Amino acid sequence: MQPTDNSYSAVSKLLHWLMALMIFGLFGVGFWMVDLTYYSAWYKTAPHYHKSVGIVLAVLLLVRLAVFFKNRKPAPLASHSLLVQRASKLTHGLLYVLLFFIVVTGYLISTADNRGIEVFNWFVVPGFGEFFGQQADRAGLLHQWLAYGLIALAVLHALGALKHHFIDKDATLKRMWWSKTDNAPVSKNLTGSTDLTNSTEENS
Repeated sequence: MQPTDNSYSAVSKLLHWLMALMIFGLFGVGFWMVDLTYYSAWYKTAPHYHKSVGIVLAVLLLVRLAVFFKNRKPAPLASHSLLVQRASKLTHGLLYVLLFFIVVTGYLISTADNRGIEVFNWFVVPGFGEFFGQQADRAGLLHQWLAYGLIALAVLHALGALKHHFIDKDATLKRMWWSKTDNAPVSKNLTGSTDLTNSTEENS
């Protein structure tokens, strides 16, 4: 299913929700496992799965970026002002940037001791040791705060989508879900002004 003026492609939708689940899951596990003691049964297992899922997430991020640049995005809804459109672009851009640097810092943490990352015991992502002093500690601190920032921004993003759905009652959320949005009026000039020509013609 290809993207239209009113909806994202099926691949984009699948990647969006799958990556969202993985991001919140990784954050939860990461927050929990930092307090594990050496004698915990999960002391080695939790980091192993955390890193493995993190690598899968990194691959999905690359796929999503490829899909993003290959497919056209749905046109902005006619009800979205220029400010809303710019805020949406900024938010999405920041989400991608934060996720990218979280992946990079996670890699720097895991490979600082010159060991690679075993991904579900399927294959190993090679490590190249330290690139700078105290790499694991410094990258770890940055990884932590980037993760906090990503989750905070993701929550705001979700709240914005819910606001559009329940208060504004527009098709913002439906476009990223498997719902029909063919009748949602869109802004053809992409500047935030409302172009309801097609909608008016349909109703006449």
